Amino acid sequence: MQRRQFLQGTGLSLAMLAIANNKTLANLLMQPAYKFTLLRNDVGIFTEQGGTIAWLSNNSGMAVVDTQFVDPATHLIAELKKISSKPLNYLINTHHHGDHTGGNLAFKGLAEKVVGHANCLANHQKTAAAQKSEDKQLFADTVFQNQWKAKVGSEHIQAHYFGAGHTNGDIIVHFEHANIAHMGDLMFNKRFPFIDRPGGANIQSWVNVLDKTISKFDKDTLFVFGHSADPLKVTGGKEEIRAMQNYLEKLLLFVKNEMKAGKSKEDILKAQSIPGAEDFQGQGIQRSLTAAYEELSS
Repeated sequence: MQRRQFLQGTGLSLAMLAIANNKTLANLLMQPAYKFTLLRNDVGIFTEQGGTIAWLSNNSGMAVVDTQFVDPATHLIAELKKISSKPLNYLINTHHHGDHTGGNLAFKGLAEKVVGHANCLANHQKTAAAQKSEDKQLFADTVFQNQWKAKVGSEHIQAHYFGAGHTNGDIIVHFEHANIAHMGDLMFNKRFPFIDRPGGANIQSWVNVLDKTISKFDKDTLFVFGHSADPLKVTGGKEEIRAMQNYLEKLLLFVKNEMKAGKSKEDILKAQSIPGAEDFQGQGIQRSLTAAYEELSS
């Protein structure tokens, strides 16, 4: 009798455990793959697939910085509509790459203005023409050279262009009241960056851009990064920016010294880390080395 009760009890416990596990699994599967997170003062971030998006939603209107791809952009729009019925005043692109502008089309008819640097628009149009994908794009209709300003309710937005970096059209978008600055792909947090030389990238100029960034913003500025080795660390402070600057400096120094030592490009590309910046990781170090080699050779 005791044995039967034990078996019955054990069977029930296992069944309950299986049900609980199935519910847990089901809940996990039902959770969205994206994260819609408020940071401070009506400004937040959205992450799913591609470069980090920043958003503003207050009593007067909304603004969005970058769009990833169409599906993530659709998810973002749905989340924004849950918290506000105000108009989307500005869609701002930090640069032209597809994982930052691929979702622009989802905002067609929603965004009153699409903003970007003049070089960003030129690169975007050129890339789309080469790929014959113009019909899948929403291009900037408002462009600038050095600085752009706008106001949405109590929030003042200012976009800065400090020179070539990741491309020749990268901007920093600052929400002044929240004191949050979206760096776009000027910041790869501890992750080997993509350096788009056909898109106008310049490593030495990028170092200078980050130097201007450190000088421009104060110690309380919260920076949003385009990408990060750790998906949870897409925001940070000046410490992370200095680390990125150090990586670029050490990259140029390493390749320069290797070239002086008579190393071939093929030998240089065998490096697995950059001396003095070993904390940068992931895939793509060869892209950095190639870009540095080309820049120093030209």
